[in-house]
Amino acid sequence: MKRFLAMMALLAMATATAAAAAPAFRGAVGEFIAADPPRPAPTVAFQDAGGRELGFADFRGKVVVVNLWATWCAPCVREMPALERLRQKLAGSEAVVLAISSDRGGARQVEPFLKKHGVEGLGVWLDPKGAVPRAFGARGLPTTIILDREGREVGRLEGDAEWDGEAALALVRHYLK
Repeated sequence: MKRFLAMMALLAMATATAAAAAPAFRGAVGEFIAADPPRPAPTVAFQDAGGRELGFADFRGKVVVVNLWATWCAPCVREMPALERLRQKLAGSEAVVLAISSDRGGARQVEPFLKKHGVEGLGVWLDPKGAVPRAFGARGLPTTIILDREGREVGRLEGDAEWDGEAALALVRHYLK
């Protein structure tokens, strides 16, 4: 009987956790879909502007907004300024925005693009071989994935979105709690 009661208590806790789901958020193509249960981020590497290899484990302890994009992707281009404003709104928090480019031209293609569009604050994060979208099982670009402080995918949104709006900020802040 004690074992049964313990199992019921665990079930009740799991139900309460599910009830505390992320706030609803929609983008141009779809809505944020919470991962149930959260999945570990892939161990795939990407690069910074200097060519240094990093992985998602390097950001453990922070909530990470991973945006998978490319300069040739019109919806990606449309949402880049909003991602920059989201980054600014999150400054000083334990959240980071990683806009990881799949452009084959690497930094020499991405840096001028970011400068031209006034989004240099996002930083240059590169994946010229497209390994990160494949590892996440992304179906297209842009795809934005949120990782919790433990480095687990807690959800994703496929398509562009207004990442600087109150709904997006509420979504990220939900995972900062």
